[in-house]
Amino acid sequence: MVTARLKRGSTTSTKAIKRMSDAPNIGSHAVSESQPTRLRDALRQARIEAADRTGVVVDLRDAEVARLEILSEALDPLFAQIPERVDLFDRGISQGETPRLWIDVVAHVVMGRDKRIYRFVQDTRFGRIVIAESHEIAAIVAAVTDYVARRMIEREHALAAMPAPQPVVAEKPRRSAFWTFALGFIVGGIALFALALVAALRNF
Repeated sequence: MVTARLKRGSTTSTKAIKRMSDAPNIGSHAVSESQPTRLRDALRQARIEAADRTGVVVDLRDAEVARLEILSEALDPLFAQIPERVDLFDRGISQGETPRLWIDVVAHVVMGRDKRIYRFVQDTRFGRIVIAESHEIAAIVAAVTDYVARRMIEREHALAAMPAPQPVVAEKPRRSAFWTFALGFIVGGIALFALALVAALRNF
């Protein structure tokens, strides 16, 4: 009986140890799936908080990039709906002296002077204009959506207004005036020579 109890106790402890060894694996797998997104968001938030707390120029620039990255992700559903044949837009963040989120070659989003407000601007032949300005990402997403829709409609109108290509007719090469004159001169000389020959034969 004592031996049986010892066996049952050892079996129970073995199962418990096995369950404990499996638990960290399951938890680590769940953490590994959600960790990249959470870590990325946490890093962005840390940059923004550091910039707000210290006011250092480098931190402020990092905060600008982090805020533009958040806006770019919010625009993912919009750009996923644009057909592949439409090549008007080229979204991307330029990390120069002033970070910008480009929508196309003439429109981009830049942070305002306080580094917290989004400013959606467009370069035109009359200068730079501000399309939208807001602290809220949703307002900028709505403004970019309207801008993208207008650009696509302008593209459709431009394609419809283009005239149909006309068939190219190859022109016949024109003869040079010199060769026309030379040919006429030769023919006239032959004719005069023939007349002179006929007259000479008659006199003979």
